Parts: sequence; C-alpha cells; structure tokens
Amino acid sequence: MKLKSLIILILFFITLIPAQKIGKIAPEPEPIKFPPNAWGVDLMISEAGFGIGTFLRNSFSQNLTGFIDFSFSEAKDDREVEYVDYYGQTYSIGKVNRVFLLPVYIGLQQRLFSDNLTDNLRPYINVAAGPTTIITTPYQKEFFSAFGDAITKIGVGGYIGFGANFGISQSNLVGLNIRYYYVQLVDGNSIETLRGKFKNNFSSVYITINIGMMY
Repeated sequence: MKLKSLIILILFFITLIPAQKIGKIAPEPEPIKFPPNAWGVDLMISEAGFGIGTFLRNSFSQNLTGFIDFSFSEAKDDREVEYVDYYGQTYSIGKVNRVFLLPVYIGLQQRLFSDNLTDNLRPYINVAAGPTTIITTPYQKEFFSAFGDAITKIGVGGYIGFGANFGISQSNLVGLNIRYYYVQLVDGNSIETLRGKFKNNFSSVYITINIGMMY
C-alpha cells in the first residue's frame, strides 16, 4: 500500500473515534491531569525505509510540551528500484551507498482543541529542529560488515507534523504522528546513492507510532 493511501486510511479511522462532546445531559467531567513527563520509543515507517527512535517529553502547561528525540532510520533514494531474486533476497541495480540518518532534535508540541474534545483523543501539532548525523556504507558489502567502511557526514534539519495521543491512561502513552522531515547536508558535498546520481537533501514523510510511559 502506498504511503499516501495509508495516511488517508489512518485519518479516516481517527474520524470514527467518538471524541466530540455532545450535549450537556450530565455534568462536564473535570479534565484529566496527565503526568508532566513522558519517555518512550518511536516506530517509524516511510517510503524511504524504516526507523526506530526514542523521545523524552516535559509539559510546560496543559497544552504546550517540550521534547527531545533521537532516531536511526534508513534513507533510500526515491529513484531506487528493488528486485527479489530466486532465493527471496532483495537487491537494487546501480545502488552505490546505503544512507542512514541519525537526527537529534529539540522541539515543541502544541495540543489542539483541548476544550472541545474529550481526553481520550488529544490531537496536536509539533515542530522540531537540530543536527543530523548522516552515515553511508558501501552497498556492495554485507550489511553489517559494511559499517567498517562507513563515512560520516553532518547535516541539519527538522520536521513538522501532526498527530494525536490516545486513551485516558495516566501511565501508558500511545500515539500516532505524521511528520515531514527535511535534512540537508551542510558541507556542500553530495552522496552518491545510485551510480552517477547524487543527493544532498534527504526529505521524506514518516508515519510514527509512539509507545511510552508517563510519570
């Protein structure tokens, strides 16, 4: 399934969640006071590859949260075509280097519609920026042994996103975040991803599943 179709499907199911307050038959419940701190992991999916990360959050108020996150993800060239051989192994013709992104970002998260939606659906927008370490390894070598010939470069970047946290648990955190990442090399050089094709910008949309704990 294409990433855009997956995003549309996720948004459709979110709209089915009965989160809007209707009428005033019963007294309005008091807003839930969630713990101010959270830590957890991010599971990242995009057309450029998969990734995993971790985050640490601290709430400044009911609606504004600061955070720092770190992740490790693959950054495939969008011109890359993968094939599967007779033994089920995948390969890409003309691929020169594997590219991995390791960003460390600081950001802010703003909760939306806190007065209109119940606490079991807490939508937000978020933005973050910071340095990104970019690692390349030769594609012709075995995946793990290729890290012995890894080359490290420095980039800067960030992301803007929207998402939501789900549930009323005051200890477990479950959320979904759709982010547009922008990463740019800063040394003026480019990375040869495919034979004769170079890139100095690694931007992509990621669907990120957040799983963590609040304290």
